[in-house]
Amino acid sequence: MSPTTESVVQRAMDRAGATRPIPGNRVELLQDGPETYEAMLALIAEAGSFIHFENYIIRHDATGQRFAEALAARAREGIAVRVLYDWLGCVGTKRRLWQLLRDAGCEVRVFNRPSLLHPLRSVPRDHRKLVVADGTRAVTGGLCIGDEWAGNPARGIPPWRDTAVLIEGPASQALDLAFARVWHQSGDPLPERERASDAPAAGTAVVRIIAGEPGRERAFRVIEYLAAGARRRIWITDAYLVPPQRLFEVMAQAERDGVDIRLLVPGMSDVPVVRNFTRLGYRDMLRAGFRIFEWKGPMIHAKTLVADGRWTRIGTSNINLSSLVGNYELDVLIEDEALGHAMEHQFRRDMAGSAEVIREIRHATGPLKRLLPSRLGIRGGEDEAKRRGKHELRQRTVVAARRLMSGAFRSLVGPVVLGLAVLGLLFLGLPTVMGSLAGAVLLTVALVLGIQVWQRR
Repeated sequence: MSPTTESVVQRAMDRAGATRPIPGNRVELLQDGPETYEAMLALIAEAGSFIHFENYIIRHDATGQRFAEALAARAREGIAVRVLYDWLGCVGTKRRLWQLLRDAGCEVRVFNRPSLLHPLRSVPRDHRKLVVADGTRAVTGGLCIGDEWAGNPARGIPPWRDTAVLIEGPASQALDLAFARVWHQSGDPLPERERASDAPAAGTAVVRIIAGEPGRERAFRVIEYLAAGARRRIWITDAYLVPPQRLFEVMAQAERDGVDIRLLVPGMSDVPVVRNFTRLGYRDMLRAGFRIFEWKGPMIHAKTLVADGRWTRIGTSNINLSSLVGNYELDVLIEDEALGHAMEHQFRRDMAGSAEVIREIRHATGPLKRLLPSRLGIRGGEDEAKRRGKHELRQRTVVAARRLMSGAFRSLVGPVVLGLAVLGLLFLGLPTVMGSLAGAVLLTVALVLGIQVWQRR
């Protein structure tokens, strides 16, 4: 690709993602909760003017308490502390954690409480994870605030596998502006003194901030451009991977052009239904030439992409429609070869702790060979495949196929069948009560819509 062509592609990607290249940044890759939390707490401890803290989930556990106390301590010292959390993500968090922050002088806001008058407005979630100190340094990535990400070494509980990045330089100010826009949606805007910070250059990395908003598809389009423009490889780690058809087609075309596409996904998940949707798409992805690896450690929660060892995307957007189209998300696209090489090295390490999903053609002849679906199996690596005999591999393939596909189908369809059966029995056994409930729901919906029509008269 010539320099002129490359600049045109980059300009198109910037416009599609509503972003711009910001040079002069220092970036540092952060792996898992213990390392990332230390970096976040260091920002909080060293802030000299203000702290902006935004997260989808802040749990009321030891980790959440640790962060709350750190933020409260800085607020008591006169630092302006703003905390923004999502209502749905923190629905289980106890009020006394928020009260601790408010009593210390922090301003705490909740994003998008449910509203009877505006039910559809309550659907989008603030799925971002961000800490900004003084508008000059920031940490963002996939980590929420909870014990799952911290782990418990004393009890032999490893932390969830996740990825974040520390950014120092002008891109931190752009991240802070993204925080300011969502903060304003939940109340008054930030004071001017917290929006006029200047961040001097601190390194050589070029960073683009992708501030996802409902319906904008910014991260969606940027990932499409990366897939379309990659020459050698695209390695993706994603916690809840259900790629939209449009993106799947672009990636499949890239693979046909010789691009090495690898996907690292959870072997077990905190949201099994999404994992099962991912598994139902394995055959199509394997048929397209993708390599799929299931992580065998604790939950893998990272949302990253590295293309050609040069472009790195780290953030909160999962590759599914909910993240790419429906939520407020925050991703950074970093152009830095040192970071790209570090990401590829980490991906290889993660592959070593994973099992590869493989596809085997069934042994048949004639028309039957075309009709029978391929088998799905799992192998731990090339050496393992060489050690095992054909009979053992065949048995392993059958077991894996049952686990991957039959289990996924049961997990998806089973609850639907049970729910329909229960509803049917309730309507048959309690027709008056169920009819009254259905009528009450319909009247409530009519009342809410009627009020909105009246307000717009």
